[in-house]
Amino acid sequence: QSRFVESGGGLVQPGGSLTLSCAASGFTFNGVAVAWFRQAPGKEREGVSCIDTESDSTHYTEYAKGRFTISRDNAESTVYLRMNNLKPEDTAIYYCATAGWCFTDYQERVYNNWGQGTQVTVSS
Repeated sequence: QSRFVESGGGLVQPGGSLTLSCAASGFTFNGVAVAWFRQAPGKEREGVSCIDTESDSTHYTEYAKGRFTISRDNAESTVYLRMNNLKPEDTAIYYCATAGWCFTDYQERVYNNWGQGTQVTVSS
């Protein structure tokens, strides 16, 4: 089964940091763009950030700019999301998925290989 396995979530205080990992399982990781999404309680899933195949181009949504950093290690088939200065509104389940390139409108229908997600809770 082709999917991602997300990890690294947890409980963190406001202002804290976390690094999420997204490991590819069962498919070729090279040659695809990878995006992070999140879904907060009671809300629709939304895009967070995307990185292209060779890390030459990255995209961040407004709430991620300046606080989150996406990176990838093609040798390890893993994408990372470093999140700094976390806020309570960042509380969500974080997912990653692939596409041929970064669709920065983050339409879910064009992304594949969704994982089960990792829970991030920002609370004091």
